[in-house]
Amino acid sequence: MPQSWDFSIKEELHQVDQEIRRSIQSEQPILTEICDYVISSGGKRMRPGVTILSYLANGGKVVSDAVKIAAAFEMIHSATLIHDDINDRSEMRRGKPSAYKRYGLQEALISGDFLFVKAFSIGGFFNEEIVNMVADACTAIAEGEIVQFEQEGEISSLDVYLDIIRGKTAKPIMAGARIGAYLAEAEPHAIQGMGEYGLNIGMAFQIVDDILDIVGTEQMLGKPRMVDFSEGKATLPLILAIGDGEVEKRLTELFNKDHKTHRDVEEAAELVSRTTALDISRTKAQEYADLAVRALKEIPDSIHKEGLRKLASTVVTRSN
Repeated sequence: MPQSWDFSIKEELHQVDQEIRRSIQSEQPILTEICDYVISSGGKRMRPGVTILSYLANGGKVVSDAVKIAAAFEMIHSATLIHDDINDRSEMRRGKPSAYKRYGLQEALISGDFLFVKAFSIGGFFNEEIVNMVADACTAIAEGEIVQFEQEGEISSLDVYLDIIRGKTAKPIMAGARIGAYLAEAEPHAIQGMGEYGLNIGMAFQIVDDILDIVGTEQMLGKPRMVDFSEGKATLPLILAIGDGEVEKRLTELFNKDHKTHRDVEEAAELVSRTTALDISRTKAQEYADLAVRALKEIPDSIHKEGLRKLASTVVTRSN
């Protein structure tokens, strides 16, 4: 059986989970319970994995600092999931009721804020440059969310779509990769290269996510398919499909409906699948994954660099 991308950092990822669990302890048990519910819901731990692999691939020896910052980024990610589900009124996340559906709107909102605060309390142990990199990543998430909200119900241009996913998904992964190399005291060109790796992995990951939203099943995805379409969010496959004259009129009509039925969603998925949009989207994701691997050229060969390469392959071939 081929080794998974995280084969060399299983123990370090376990330490990340332990660090998160220590950090979410609260005198108010409900806060700990909600945070644990979100963090334990699954997830690929790709973000902390990139940070740990970047640190080790660049010669880092004492992994505890990288574990801490990786935990902080995963907590920030979990907080954004809570808030995203509230904003999008999403009822399911990874096969379970979303936090606000299970625990209530106010409780979930406060828990998301709690996770942000706890993440930044970890970041506060580091120097100003690292704190600024974390802050810049959080700023990018917020700005990407605002752009996406403003575009809701509109057929975005390709450039706008790429700006949204760059801010919401790719820049936080880029920051984690850069910080990993920075903590390892890598040369500036290596830190830059790791940032390019993280950015491109993030872009590839989100494009594949948007493909799976159309071709996946609810069982695979842990949520209903075509959620973005139902919420009026134009992802890459939809943008490309609407450019196909054969389906443009009907697909636009379906997208513009205020209340989309299950039949509408299934018809839209079939229309997208009838075009070359999914194939072009897969090619675009592969291009970003290839750019990520190319950015590793200055990193010395090691099992950790191999893990980064394997991750690039895994991101574009995954099915959930």
